[in-house]
Amino acid sequence: MDAEASPSSIASHLRRALGAARHALAATSRLVLDIALPTLCVSCREPVNGEGVCAACWAKLSFIAPPFCPRLGIPFVYDPGPDLLSMEAIANPPAFSRARSAVRYDDVARTLVHALKYQDRTDLAPAMGRWMARAGKELLGEADMLVPVPLHWRRGWSRRYNQSGALAQVISRHSGVKVASEALRRVRATEQQIGLSRPQRASNVQGAFKVAADRMADIHGRRVILIDDVLTTGATVDACARVLLRAKAAQVDVLTFARVVESHKAPI
Repeated sequence: MDAEASPSSIASHLRRALGAARHALAATSRLVLDIALPTLCVSCREPVNGEGVCAACWAKLSFIAPPFCPRLGIPFVYDPGPDLLSMEAIANPPAFSRARSAVRYDDVARTLVHALKYQDRTDLAPAMGRWMARAGKELLGEADMLVPVPLHWRRGWSRRYNQSGALAQVISRHSGVKVASEALRRVRATEQQIGLSRPQRASNVQGAFKVAADRMADIHGRRVILIDDVLTTGATVDACARVLLRAKAAQVDVLTFARVVESHKAPI
């Protein structure tokens, strides 16, 4: 072990230790509540056993399955044949190679994402991550590492954990692909993307991400999967992908729990 540690390394260890302590406290609190109170469905608030979604709400989740755009993972309303790209993929090719998502971002999916993201419902991560692992099976079979989309340290402090990191850990357990949580950093605080237009979203995240200097070797030549909760316009994951590719990643794919799908757009 080195006799001296760099300030950034010490700060990184402290962040991880504080995050672990907070996660343990939150888990203990939830256990006490689970003993005293029945678990309710996150969406409809009916009592439920298990993973926080009742059978009725689970049936309302719109899982994404073929046929879909091989580049963006956007579902098609009919099968256009192999390798045909969506209009979006042709008009605005992303920096990443492929994107896959488990479900459409509908009312139930939105409730799940918000509960995980803002309400400390980390108990939802195992189910959501498992669905993501199934949706991304093709990508995971070729991947070297999972990189969660990072939060800025101030937002991470207020939320107490990174929901993308929680999902990545579950996916790693199901796939065997390791998580590189510290490979990518958000070096500039950004506005919330909610409510911003596509150009505003792209501008908002420009220059916000960086590969840590001591992680360059980990990225070089590796096939990376970016993990996030929701894909809307793709501005955030595209900005992350560009940074990883500049660090000489061999390939960058994207795996999210949900994606926004505009109604009934046919392939070109």
